[in-house]
Amino acid sequence: MRRNTELGLLVMVVIITGGAYVLASLGQDAVVPPNVLPFLGVVLALLLVAHIVNRRLAPNADATLLPLAGLLNGVGFVVIARINEQLAWQQAAWTTFGIALYCLTLIVVRRARDLSRYRWTFALIGIVLLMLPLVPGIGREINGSRIWVGFGPIRFQPGEFAKIALAIFFASYLVEKRELLAMGSRRIGPISLPELKHLGPVLLAWGASLVVMISQKDLGSSLLFFTLFLVMLWVATQRGSYLVFGIGLFGIGSYFAWRAFDHVQTRVTIWIDPWADPDNKGYQIVQGFFEMAAGGVGGTGIGLGGAINIPEAESDFIFAIIAGELGLVGATIVLIAFLLIIGAGLRVAVRAENSFDKLLAVGLTTLIGIQAFIIIGGVTRVLPLTGVTLPFVSYGGSSLVANYVLLALLMRISDETAMVAPAPTPATVSA
Repeated sequence: MRRNTELGLLVMVVIITGGAYVLASLGQDAVVPPNVLPFLGVVLALLLVAHIVNRRLAPNADATLLPLAGLLNGVGFVVIARINEQLAWQQAAWTTFGIALYCLTLIVVRRARDLSRYRWTFALIGIVLLMLPLVPGIGREINGSRIWVGFGPIRFQPGEFAKIALAIFFASYLVEKRELLAMGSRRIGPISLPELKHLGPVLLAWGASLVVMISQKDLGSSLLFFTLFLVMLWVATQRGSYLVFGIGLFGIGSYFAWRAFDHVQTRVTIWIDPWADPDNKGYQIVQGFFEMAAGGVGGTGIGLGGAINIPEAESDFIFAIIAGELGLVGATIVLIAFLLIIGAGLRVAVRAENSFDKLLAVGLTTLIGIQAFIIIGGVTRVLPLTGVTLPFVSYGGSSLVANYVLLALLMRISDETAMVAPAPTPATVSA
């Protein structure tokens, strides 16, 4: 039944994506694109392959996760195609690779809890990937952030894959240490904390986030990694004091970075008042405001917005283009899609009986939710603007592929949870 529901939703996704693709072409060139049928065929084929793999390998998994990801991916592709057709076909190639890895993940990972056996391997992989952009010769600095690695013509963001490896490590570590971390033997004012040796992982995560912020000039990834660990720690121990302690640590580190480093000061200054320098440093944010304001409630129409005026519109500011061309309605649909993904992920976590599965589902869901919040908050000036991507929507192969792997792990946990769920009793059915 769930797979039939998923199939119906995927067909709707194909229709919506195809309709948006036609409207975008009509808005720009006033002609129906000649490749619309092959385009729809490719989209349908990719989603059908993922659906068939789900039906064979994860028949009891959640029916909404893949269609929601497909919808966001499709909307993102249409907007990217409207901005830069060459980038759009590169995104299509990355989508194909991402779905291939999605299927491969489901084939290889038959039980999510088996990943906990390789805890320190994933920790090493995560740390190496996180620090790889700092290696001379292969690290690349683009748009002020050193988060890229290049090998000849191949360029990617290793941090996108590091977040998954670290989520697996954190889940495994916290399952083993949660009782020790939950015991409060020291008090700092009203806050009860465990022994200092058990606070090591918190301090290590804090230090790693500061290294990313300072050396790679990447405030968004720094906030993402630290929030991931903090949320998982809170769920594992059920102690709110960790949230207070962690937020305080990150606040202290952020203040130090703001006082010590010019690039952090620049981000904060632009955040506080982008109108102080609207033709230079604040130009991107100001143009994003104009685009969103022009959209109003119903939008200017796909292909009729001012994307050409916004630097990095296909990546950092793709949400502003969606809000401009589809209006408040379209922006709200994107937000609802993310909320539904987060809700489905947390539902999987709540229903999971295995502690590792539960924590991993929380971590993976947190990655999607916090990353979406960070970039949308930056575009709307709730937070300082960062360089993270909008999951499944923004242009970027590293992010797209990593998020499809993340989605496959959530689907695997969802399938396992449904298989072990107890059957309803007759009394429950009659009620």
